[in-house]
Amino acid sequence: MKEPTREEKYRVLKDPEEIRGLYDSIKKSDYRQTFHTQPVTGLLNDPNGFVYYDGYWHLFYQWCPWGAFHGLKYWYHVVSVDLVYWENKGVFLKPDTEFDNKGVYSGTALPTAERLELFYTGNHRDKDWTRCSYTCLAKLDEDSGEAEKKEKPLFGPSEGYTEHQRDPKIIYNAEKKKYYILLGAQTKDKRGCGILYESNDIEGRWHFAGELKVPGFEKFGSMWECPSIERIGDKDVLFFCPQGIKLPGHGEITNHNGYIVGRMDYDSLTFIPDMGFRFLDEGFDFYAAQCCEGDYSDRHSVLVGWMGLPDAVYPTDEENWSGTMTVARELAVEGNRLLQRPLRGLERLKALQIDHKQKLLPRSCKMEITNLSEDFSLRLFTDEDGKGGFRFKYNSDENELYADRSHMTMRFNTGFGEERTLSFENPLRKIEIFIDRSSLEMFFNEGEIVFSSRVFPVKDEKHFYLKGNGKLRIWEMNPAVKDDFVV
Repeated sequence: MKEPTREEKYRVLKDPEEIRGLYDSIKKSDYRQTFHTQPVTGLLNDPNGFVYYDGYWHLFYQWCPWGAFHGLKYWYHVVSVDLVYWENKGVFLKPDTEFDNKGVYSGTALPTAERLELFYTGNHRDKDWTRCSYTCLAKLDEDSGEAEKKEKPLFGPSEGYTEHQRDPKIIYNAEKKKYYILLGAQTKDKRGCGILYESNDIEGRWHFAGELKVPGFEKFGSMWECPSIERIGDKDVLFFCPQGIKLPGHGEITNHNGYIVGRMDYDSLTFIPDMGFRFLDEGFDFYAAQCCEGDYSDRHSVLVGWMGLPDAVYPTDEENWSGTMTVARELAVEGNRLLQRPLRGLERLKALQIDHKQKLLPRSCKMEITNLSEDFSLRLFTDEDGKGGFRFKYNSDENELYADRSHMTMRFNTGFGEERTLSFENPLRKIEIFIDRSSLEMFFNEGEIVFSSRVFPVKDEKHFYLKGNGKLRIWEMNPAVKDDFVV
């Protein structure tokens, strides 16, 4: 794939017709998803502004329309009534002001009694390409459904940190009756951290409150992206993406997404950990997860993530598109571990249950393996003889699962590593597997561990092989996304 020029990367989209031909080509791809959110063209990355508001689930994502590269970013908007069936609504935020002239970067949303408020990073660059990041506010206009930007940013960058200050997470603390904005940042000596601003009024004056203190994590990566603090049950959970650090078990990858369970003290701006850092997802392709905001008391907290990595390349890059979201996950905290279960509503997508004795693997399906009690081997996307494929092997004595995707025909990002070992706290008893045309998501033991990966099987990689005990069931999955050209 030819490396685009800066001018090509930062070209402004003036008319949807400029990319209609690109869409017409992309929609023919054999790897277009059927029940996962994906871009109409170009690149999808971080989920933004995930919120339940006025009867709808709103999800925005970072979108570069021209190709599978990081360039001028927009917020693209999709909506759902149930987190299962998603509809394209088109561009919501555009890079059209002085303060976001080179991209509307990631952020979050807050539903209020009056309106839906959206907070984002305005990526400004001057003529010398020097970056300055602004924290900006937009609102959803109820009549038009379009964005109404506040004329000026809420605040600019803090002088005590590098240019890397972004991804505002809006938090309302009822006890203190204050709003907080948590940003991912980098100190002058290149340490990753979070910084906090506070205000009594969303549109009023914002004051720099200080750096978030997390004892034991003073030197943990060179930058923290997409930080958030969520209340789940009776625990606080700090989510963040540490960059510039290699972590045990994840090969050469230096972009991670994880969490710490603990307690947030807003008086001292300290997050007090109850445990160490845990990965949100043990798979090869997961980043920038975001929890949903809103009043939905009949549900657990809900999370989605980007199935991708910042510095990765994928086979569909050659087709001028890349990126997909995970399915929605319901969250709960048990002890000091976050459980992530597939959204219960996904069961409605199950169609025909197929005869697994034929060992044929539908391109979009759910597999469920229960009553496991001993060693087993599972191969997905093999040839007719059971050779090749994405391989998993469970050792019950060690209570570990070994994963290896190096036997697939279409290999990518091999320098990051193609093998993983998953260690379980409890014996492995159940696996739920969601397969779409270019993705694989596995939920072990009701969400104790999740494993997400992009996969690009070729024509003959349509079989599977299972050796060992356990009850296996497979269902084809119905489509759930409208892949319409809406810009």
